[in-house]
Amino acid sequence: MHELDPKASDDAGLVARIVEDRDRRAAEAELYARFARRIYLFGVARLRSSATAEDLVQDVLTTVIERARAGAVREPDKLASFVLGTCRLLVQNRVRDAARRARILALYGDPRGVSTSDHEPADGKALERIAECMHALADRDRTVLLLTFYAELDGPAIARELGVEPSHVRVLRHRALARLQGCVTGRQEAS
Repeated sequence: MHELDPKASDDAGLVARIVEDRDRRAAEAELYARFARRIYLFGVARLRSSATAEDLVQDVLTTVIERARAGAVREPDKLASFVLGTCRLLVQNRVRDAARRARILALYGDPRGVSTSDHEPADGKALERIAECMHALADRDRTVLLLTFYAELDGPAIARELGVEPSHVRVLRHRALARLQGCVTGRQEAS
């Protein structure tokens, strides 16, 4: 059994032990011990939340281990760079998702009635209006919005679900949001 000392094996050797299933549990534990603290600090610095940083540690290490098991780490001797790249990508996704949620909350209010930043809590009538307008949307529009904002799927996943080109999803989403906004504000009826 290998020690959990970060210098006990090189990056390529660690990845090889995971890929070849040689003492895989110990290799994965070593990977965790070697990188968890670094990932956590990276997350806290960029996400400004210890709870979110802890989630980031789990997400990054799960992704890295899955990729290593599949033999998909192209340069095993540069494992630290692969981990850092994965951190950056997942942080960017989290920041993008948070910005998207903030835009939705700014447009339509917080459906839980919880105050967000300088916005007032959504009242019951506003929520009822949003629900009515969602119901009045065409099935495809409603599906695109639900897959985007409730299921949190990305464009390619929505495209596969709907059987359309990924580039078309953006147009569908834009039009559905415009129809929903028009209905909610009373400028047009949803259809």
